[in-house]
Amino acid sequence: MRVGLLGLGRIGAFHAATLAAHPLVDELIVADPVRTSPYGGPGDPFETDAVVIATPTSTHADLILEACARGVPVFCEKPVAGTVAATVEVLRACAGHRVQIGFQRRFDPGYVAAERAVRGGELGELHRVHLVTADPAPPPAEYLPTSGGIFRDCHIHDFDILRWVTGREVTSVYARGANRGAAFFREAGDVDNSAALLTLDDGTLATLQGSRYNGGGYDVRMELAGTRRTQAVGLSPRAPLYTTEDLPGLDKPWPDFVARFETAYRDEIDCFLTGGTSPCTITDALEALYVAEAADLSLREGRPVEVAEVRLQA
Repeated sequence: MRVGLLGLGRIGAFHAATLAAHPLVDELIVADPVRTSPYGGPGDPFETDAVVIATPTSTHADLILEACARGVPVFCEKPVAGTVAATVEVLRACAGHRVQIGFQRRFDPGYVAAERAVRGGELGELHRVHLVTADPAPPPAEYLPTSGGIFRDCHIHDFDILRWVTGREVTSVYARGANRGAAFFREAGDVDNSAALLTLDDGTLATLQGSRYNGGGYDVRMELAGTRRTQAVGLSPRAPLYTTEDLPGLDKPWPDFVARFETAYRDEIDCFLTGGTSPCTITDALEALYVAEAADLSLREGRPVEVAEVRLQA
C-alpha cells in the first residue's frame, strides 16, 4: 500500500513510525508545512491507497472532504470538525465513503473487555458508571482558544467510550467546572477542572471528573457498577492512585496519553489499513460531539441540558 500522512505533530509522528513499520505499507508520503519525518518522503498524500490525517482540528473537515472526493479511504484523528454544523456537512458529503475517526480507547484491551462484559451480561443490569480523564500538565496557552474547551477537546473521548461500552445514548448532562490553575484557562473561556452528571437513555447514571493539573500523573479510568459485579478499566499498577490501605505500591505512573494508549493507537491504524468495518464512524463522532456541546452549554448556563436540545439547534 501507498499511504499518505498529513501532520507530523506529536500523534502524527507516532503514526508515521507505526505506518512505516506496518507490513502492508510499501511507501509512506508525509505532508507537514514545518516538520519532516525520517519515515516518509514528499508527494501528494491523496494520490495514495489510504490517507491518515493528524493535522490541527481546524483543517480536519476540508481534508476529509478532499480524501472522499478523490475516493481515498481516510483515517482522521478526532474531531471531524470544530462545530456540529460542519460535522453534519462532512457526514452528508462523505456518505458511502470509508472514514474512520480516531477514538483510540475503543481499541484499548481494558475497554474492549469492559464492552464485552457489559454486552454479555457479566455485570448484570448496569446501574452506575464513573469516568476519569486527568492530564498531568496543561496544554500550551496558545492551544486553548481553538481547542473547543475541555468537554469538546478532552472529555469527548469519555462521551464516545461511554456510548460504545454501554451501548446506550446520553440524554442529559449537568456539567460544572473550576479554574484552579493558570489564568489563561479563564481568559480563553475554559476551565481546568471539570465534573459532570450524565443520564443515559435507560436511566443509568454516569459521573465524570477531569483535570488539566493532575499531580499524580496521567489518569484515565472507567468504573461500571452492575447488579452482579463492578468492573474497572485502567486500574493498573501504573494508575496514579495511592491508597491508605496496606497494598502494593504504585508503579511509575503513565506520563501521557501516547504512552498509556500506545497499543490502542497501533491497533486502530492496523484496523484501518486492513480494511475492516470502521469501528468509529462520522456518525459516532457526531453523537459524542452532541454530548460535548450539551456539557459545554450546561457549564456556561449553569443548568442541566437535554442532548435533544442540542440536536434541535444543529
